[in-house]
Amino acid sequence: MNLTRRPRRLRASEAIRRMVRENRIQVDDLIYPMFVMPGKNQKVEVPSMPGVFQYSLDEFVADLKEVVALGIPAILLFGLPESKDSQGSGAYHEHGIIQEAVRLAKKSYPDLYVITDVCLCEYTDHGHCGIVQDGLILNDPTLDLLSRTAVSHALAGADMVAPSDMMDGRVAAIRAALDQAGFEHIPIMAYSAKFASGFYGPFRDAAGSTPQFGDRRTYQMDPPNGNEAMLETALDMEEGADLVIVKPALSYGDIIYRTKERFGVPVAAYNVSGEYAMVKAAALQGWIDEQRVVMEALVGMKRAGADLIITYHALDVARWLK
Repeated sequence: MNLTRRPRRLRASEAIRRMVRENRIQVDDLIYPMFVMPGKNQKVEVPSMPGVFQYSLDEFVADLKEVVALGIPAILLFGLPESKDSQGSGAYHEHGIIQEAVRLAKKSYPDLYVITDVCLCEYTDHGHCGIVQDGLILNDPTLDLLSRTAVSHALAGADMVAPSDMMDGRVAAIRAALDQAGFEHIPIMAYSAKFASGFYGPFRDAAGSTPQFGDRRTYQMDPPNGNEAMLETALDMEEGADLVIVKPALSYGDIIYRTKERFGVPVAAYNVSGEYAMVKAAALQGWIDEQRVVMEALVGMKRAGADLIITYHALDVARWLK
């Protein structure tokens, strides 16, 4: 047998495997989601997400020290307001929980890149991402509130805003509002391909954003639809999105790949709460090697075309990389 090509030659040791590795995870790839809430001396672990916490502002800034020390370049902020109403007014209040968290983060760590989630679901008493009338989520009246929210985040010092609501036209509305307010330099990272997924359950525990009626299928995308994801992304790019998100990541590698190939823009894969919780649960039972499985999943997202990875595993990954 004459085997002129033997791929195993380049797998013979860890040194050569590292040298020819096509994709790798770096700390600069990571965005760490964090949840902030009112109060003091509060660091409450999310039951369905071991290792993930809801922070009062004092505990939040204390834990940022480790985020920065590990070299994680960016955080993505979600807020739990003190009270909720039908208009989600806590989302765009000058002294809302996110606005105060942004000010504190930028004051304490000016070089940390602070991204804010722009949505209403955490702040509305009905738990939906827009204004509700007669059981319907109203698209166009919601755009003004989303724009006010994005501008309030920029005024507080946010480096980037990330609209996650999936209302039609929200990127254009937010871009126009930011520009009018003098924030032409603030990028928009749009949740462009956000599917109505079963993987979001633990997040709703963390953010307190479970809908009080119905579900989000009228605005988040139907999971079987890949071409629709391309349409949504194209529209967001036309409206002024600078980066786009594919969410969830684990079951949507084809969407990550198609998005990167078609649009050539920076793509963030959101490794969502349910994906995190499954790995943590199995690891706690001793059924899997947590580090190996996490790194394999994340490098799969990079291989599919992701430039950035939003993941609750970020602290662990940064430690492992060190």
